[in-house]
Amino acid sequence: MRVAVGLVLCLLFAGLSPVATASSGADNAWPGEPVDNHVHMTWAALTMEVNDWADNHPDIVKLIDAGDSELGKTLWVLQISDWSMETKANGKAKEIVYIDGGHHGNEYLGTALAWLSAQFYIEGWSEGNQEVIDVLQSTELHILIMLNPDGNDFDTRWNINQVDLNRNYDHYWNTCPTTQPGSSAFSEAETAANAEYMNTYVTDADLYVTMHTGVWIILYPWGKWADQPSDWELFHRIRDDVNANISDIPMQNANQGLYPNCGTSRDYGYGVMGIPTFTFETDDEQFVPGSVEALNERLDEELDVMRYLISNVWYWRARLDVQSIQVSDEEVIVDVSNLGQASTSNATLQFVDSSGQVSWTSSLFTVNATNSSVAVLDASNLSYTKDGSWQLYYQKRVIDASKWVTEPLEINATVLSEDDDASFLIGYGLFSPTTILAGLAVIALVRNEDEESD
Repeated sequence: MRVAVGLVLCLLFAGLSPVATASSGADNAWPGEPVDNHVHMTWAALTMEVNDWADNHPDIVKLIDAGDSELGKTLWVLQISDWSMETKANGKAKEIVYIDGGHHGNEYLGTALAWLSAQFYIEGWSEGNQEVIDVLQSTELHILIMLNPDGNDFDTRWNINQVDLNRNYDHYWNTCPTTQPGSSAFSEAETAANAEYMNTYVTDADLYVTMHTGVWIILYPWGKWADQPSDWELFHRIRDDVNANISDIPMQNANQGLYPNCGTSRDYGYGVMGIPTFTFETDDEQFVPGSVEALNERLDEELDVMRYLISNVWYWRARLDVQSIQVSDEEVIVDVSNLGQASTSNATLQFVDSSGQVSWTSSLFTVNATNSSVAVLDASNLSYTKDGSWQLYYQKRVIDASKWVTEPLEINATVLSEDDDASFLIGYGLFSPTTILAGLAVIALVRNEDEESD
C-alpha cells in the first residue's frame, strides 16, 4: 500500500515541478528539503540532512550520537544554540528545551514538526531573524527528530521488537490497560537511549515536548490519572495564553483528553525528571508517506505554538525575586515576588556567614505562581552580622521530582529595633542615654575650664 501511494505521489509531484538532474547541482539533490515539501523522510534522508546542518552551521549546530535503534540506526540529536556564548549575556545559565519526535514510526507529522522546529531556528539564524537570535543567545535547543527509525522505515507504530516505545518508560510502567509495553521498563534500545540523554544533557530543562500524531490536541500530565498535575497553575496558564492568542487547539490532561496511558515519555519527563512536559498530537494523518499540502504550511499553526513555548521558556518555573528582608531579634520578614509562572511550596531563606557557611535556615514557606508573598519567619536562633549574606533555596516547581536551586541574593537586610516607633530613645536622639551622658560630660568640662580661668 505504501509503495503504491508513494508512486502516485511521485508521479503527481513530477507534474508539479521540474525533475532535478545531475546538472542542477547538489543543492537541489535528494534529500533537499523533503519534509518542507511533501514527502516524509526516511532515516537515511534525515541522516544526510542533520549532517548537512552541522557541517554548514557549526556556530549554532552540534550533532550528537545519542545511541542506536534496535537495528543499529543512529539516534541523532541536534543541539542548537549560539555556541559563541557559554552563558546568557548576563552571565546566567541558558535555559534548556528538549524536543523529541517519532516515537511511533508511522506518525509522520509528529516527526515532521520536530524537524520543522529545528529548521526554523537554523534557517532563521542565517536570515538574521531577531526572534531566533534572541532565543539562541539565551537558550539551548536539544532536538531528537526520529526516535524510532526502524518503525519509520517499516511504516509501523512499533519498533522492530513490536514494542510501543511510548509505553516503555519507567513511570508506572505497564500499570494501565495497554498493548506492547515491552518486557520491562526501558527494555528497548531507543527508550533507554532517550532516557540516558535526558538524564545526561537536559536534567535542568524547563520544557520537554514530545511530538506525535493521532488527534489534534496538546496533552499535559497525567496519562495514568485523571487528576490535574501538581503544577496545574502553570499548565492552565499556558493553555489559556495559547488559546487566547495563538491557536484554539485543545490542551488537556492526557488521561481525560485522550485515554489512560502509562509508561509514557511525557509522564516520565514530568514525574521523574520534574520538567514541564507536553505531548503534541498534530492531527490524524499518519498512514501515508506524503502530503499533497506542503507540510510547513500544514503545520504552521503548530509551529507557532512551539515558538511561543520556546520563546517564553524562562517563565516555566518559579522565579523568586526578593524585594526586601527585615531582621529583628525575634523574626525575619521577607517580601518575595514570583516572576515565573510555576509555584514553589518548599522555599527557605538562608543566612550565610562571613566564612561562607549556612548558619541559619528558615522554616518552609510557599510562593504561588505569578504572585507576591510576605513570609514572617522565626529568627530566634539567627546570629545576624552585617558581613554575612543571604540566599534562597527552593524547588523550581511543585512536583516532587523538580530540581532544587540555590540563588544568592544581592540585597541587604534592614535591621529593626524592638520598638521601632520609640527608636529615638535608644539611638543618638535628643533624649537617648548616650546623648545625655555626653552632654553632662561637656558641661563638666566647660565648668572646669571656667574655674581654672578664675
